[in-house]
Amino acid sequence: MAVGQFYLSCLVLGSLGSMCILLTIYWVQYWRGGFAWDGSVLMFNWHPVLMVAGMVVIYSAASLVYRLPRSWVGPKLPWKLLHAALHLMAFILTVLGLVAVFSFHNHNKITNLYSLHSWLGIATVFLFACQWFLGFAVFLLPWASMWLRSLLKPIHVFFGASILSLAIASVISGLNEKLFFSLKNDTNKYSSLPSEAVFANSLGMLVVVFGLLVLYILLASSWKRPEPGILTDRQLLLQLRPGSWSFPMTYKPVTVRQPCEPW
Repeated sequence: MAVGQFYLSCLVLGSLGSMCILLTIYWVQYWRGGFAWDGSVLMFNWHPVLMVAGMVVIYSAASLVYRLPRSWVGPKLPWKLLHAALHLMAFILTVLGLVAVFSFHNHNKITNLYSLHSWLGIATVFLFACQWFLGFAVFLLPWASMWLRSLLKPIHVFFGASILSLAIASVISGLNEKLFFSLKNDTNKYSSLPSEAVFANSLGMLVVVFGLLVLYILLASSWKRPEPGILTDRQLLLQLRPGSWSFPMTYKPVTVRQPCEPW
């Protein structure tokens, strides 16, 4: 059943997302010396962990809030608040990740924003900030008209998926860049594929798999929240049988009177 498949996918995604964070922590702890907040290279190690946790895992969780079947019925405001709060948490972790890398660079007199990875990362964070403030102003605050929300919703959805894609690309390029800078002596060259390179490359592939699964769920039409004014068979079952998660694979939309999007 579709809803059962969704929750199974959520379980898989939760496991993969946790593994992405834990394996990033293990990588910097075991091979890169651990963590500190003193401007040293150990402070830099917070950067990959916070970016993977914020811009990839928690950002993905926030993006999937409206795919939860329980969000299809009843007031939408609690789900909007959860969506915004998770994105805000992701943004805070992202800013801390930027503070870590900029402080490390400044403390060691390293030029900031010189690589393609840094350009891509900054562009991603900038788009994320614009996306969050636009969503907060238009979709969370009650002043915006339904016409304006309907106009901006496709743009909001498009940039939501685009930012996740850019975040994954930033993580991959960042892992690769760190390996190139770190594994360059004669006894431990990146080109010889030492154990750290195998581990970090595998971590990168895991992040890619996680991101692709998230994007698939975001794009799967059968898991999208129905539009206002349309009451589906699944919504009816959720209202009549809140403890049941067995739903038919197909449904026919039933139009009901609902003049505006429920708060």
